Amino acid sequence: MHAPAPSPSSPAAPRRARELGLTLGDLPTGPHNALTDVPGVRVGHTTLIRPPRVHSGVTAIVPEGVGPGNPLPAGVFAGNGYGKLLGSTQIAELGAIETPVLLTSTLSAFRAADALVGWVLERPEGADVRSLNPVVGECNDGLLSDIRSRPVYEEHVRAALDSASEGPVAEGSVGAGTGTVALGFKAGIGTSSRCVRIAGREATLGVLVQANFGGTLRVLGRTVTPADVGLPAPEPTPDDGSCMVVVATDAPLDARQLTRLARRAVYALGRVGAAYAHGSGDYGLALGTRRLGTPAGPAVVPDDSLDALFAAVLDAVEEAVLNSLLTATVTTGPGGDTRHPLPADALLALLKK
Repeated sequence: MHAPAPSPSSPAAPRRARELGLTLGDLPTGPHNALTDVPGVRVGHTTLIRPPRVHSGVTAIVPEGVGPGNPLPAGVFAGNGYGKLLGSTQIAELGAIETPVLLTSTLSAFRAADALVGWVLERPEGADVRSLNPVVGECNDGLLSDIRSRPVYEEHVRAALDSASEGPVAEGSVGAGTGTVALGFKAGIGTSSRCVRIAGREATLGVLVQANFGGTLRVLGRTVTPADVGLPAPEPTPDDGSCMVVVATDAPLDARQLTRLARRAVYALGRVGAAYAHGSGDYGLALGTRRLGTPAGPAVVPDDSLDALFAAVLDAVEEAVLNSLLTATVTTGPGGDTRHPLPADALLALLKK
């Protein structure tokens, strides 16, 4: 079935890190503490749940106006490239992105890319397109979902793209995070944002993570295992996985500077205990919403003013990963493997010791 994403504002929704008093860094967040705090950026999910066989989905990140002939500056960084980030080589070569960004399950990435191409070609700006670079990232949700069934179809991709909206973003076991695990816990989608003043102007930076990586969780410097918070120890699995981190900002940055942000997005995973194992695909993709090079366009931020954005992306990624763990739901896969989210009350009790 296609399960609607839970409302982030629902009273029954799990608590996010900041709602628990866990504050990462000193910078303020945007109004929703989400990627969508960056003006013009929308997010949509399609969640596929047919227990216990299927826990999967797709997440769409849609910057306003992006399309063929109207690209946005972008940069990409592979911390460990054991993964499939379709379209990454053209981003690295040209420093631009010309489609929305999709996140999904590993073996569904190729079908999602085809669906994204069809969606763009049908739009007015795609009428004369003869070449297109669809951008699709993935994580392997095969522990908790029948990944070989490739459950994500064209209609699911289109639903995520067409439903993408501004405002609060559903987190946890939704969209591309429905079947993902990280750091010994059930994980999923997480998001966060920061507001900065840079080179004399205000700017917003937002991140969204699809968390699915190995390692041992660290919260505010404290190691946290499932046993530490009263959960059963999960069955041993290879210490690998992946994490897709998408960064957006309205600060006027060029592709080279956005690549520097993408690097730090991957570095930030070390704060929460990422193992960066052999089999892990750890990718950062950063895009700017300000088009550069026009006579009326803003001047590019000087390199020596980037430190505030570097701090913002480190803090926001760390918080987004915690949000993905705290807002997820208990999930059992087709093989009987069960993963539990990070329990908020037990975590707070542990941190108070």
